[in-house]
Parts: sequence; C-alpha cells; structure tokens
Amino acid sequence: MEMINATGRRKASIARVYLTKGDGAITVNGKDLKEYFPQTHISNKVLQPLNTVEVENIYNIKINVKGGGYKGQAEAIRMGISRALVKLNEEFRVPLKSKKYLTRDARVVERKKYGKPKARKSFQFSKR
Repeated sequence: MEMINATGRRKASIARVYLTKGDGAITVNGKDLKEYFPQTHISNKVLQPLNTVEVENIYNIKINVKGGGYKGQAEAIRMGISRALVKLNEEFRVPLKSKKYLTRDARVVERKKYGKPKARKSFQFSKR
C-alpha cells in the first residue's frame, strides 16, 4: 500500500493527512498526538473516524496542520482522516457520512461591520 493523502478544513484550519500502513502512530506537525493535543476530549475528536470504522493501530498517520485554534485544527484533522479512509476503502463512506465526518462545516467568524463594536452588536441607543 502506498501513501494516501487527503485534505481537511474547518474554520481557518487546514490539515494535510498522509496515511500509510503501520502500527498506529499518529504524528501532528512532528509531535505525537497526545503531546500536540494534551486535552483528551480534543485528541478523541481526532480518533473518532478510526474508531467508527474500527481500524485503530493499523495505519500510521502523519499530519501537517496550520491556522486556527486547537478545536478547529482537530476537526480539520478529523475530516482529513475520514477522506483518506474513504480513498482507501469505499465501504467506509457510509458509516463516516452518517456521522457527518465527510461534511465540510463552513461556519466561520462573521466579519466586523463599520459603525459597530462587533459584527452585530450596536452601541447603546439614547433617545435624548
């Protein structure tokens, strides 16, 4: 099996995922997964697609991720891993799609408008 690559995006984060046959090692930007994402609820988000199709400890995953915060990066990685698994085996599409791991979540921060302190917040109204 050769290297399979896929891209995942979320908010301002872009993740490039490289999947190879191996012992289940996951490296993110040159660091181990638990070192890069020390919080368990965030690192579990990365592992969700592997748990869904039950292929933990079969593939080595090398990830390059940039932009955004840790939650956006974790969800971008989740999408990239899901896309790579579907490229590997088309039968994985149904369980991954049912959990919405293949759907791009396009919600981003709304831009600030002029004359307002935030995107929608207005200054206090004064009649007199």
